[in-house]
Amino acid sequence: MPKVRDRYVIRGIDLYHVRNRNERRVIRYLGEIAESGELDGFSPEMLEDAYAYALNRLPARYAQSGTIVLRDPVRHEEVEEAVRAAIMQITRNPR
Repeated sequence: MPKVRDRYVIRGIDLYHVRNRNERRVIRYLGEIAESGELDGFSPEMLEDAYAYALNRLPARYAQSGTIVLRDPVRHEEVEEAVRAAIMQITRNPR
């Protein structure tokens, strides 16, 4: 079975490092909320759903390593709002 990273290689070019910049931001904020104990009742699947739901509420901001970002059009408040909305949605409608 190929490694996950191998799935991102096309004709020898590794695209694994091209990431949605909002991924880290959503993970960071979800981590802060988890540290507060607010997600204690969440199963791993519910956390995955909240992560995906929050990312889907934000515009994608893909960049490769070494990219210089002068301005990020997605404000911190928008990330927080997307994560909070995701948590509320998953809490109301768990799998």
